[in-house]
Amino acid sequence: MMPLSLAGIGEETVIKRIGGSPEVRSHLSDMGFVAGGNVTVVTAIGGNLIVNVKDSRVAISKEMAAKILVSIES
Repeated sequence: MMPLSLAGIGEETVIKRIGGSPEVRSHLSDMGFVAGGNVTVVTAIGGNLIVNVKDSRVAISKEMAAKILVSIES
């Protein structure tokens, strides 16, 4: 497992775990970041990410991305 912030552009990953406070986990869940879901990094700008999650494009900060633990889909 690795934080989403370390995933390569275009790399499809599977969310394994969401860290952080209950408020942060709830906020990420509301945006579609749930364990077992797929997420693909579209681009990185200044460390912040634009990702595809649940058929939507979402921008998240590098701090939030560091709380999302993923594994590479094989």
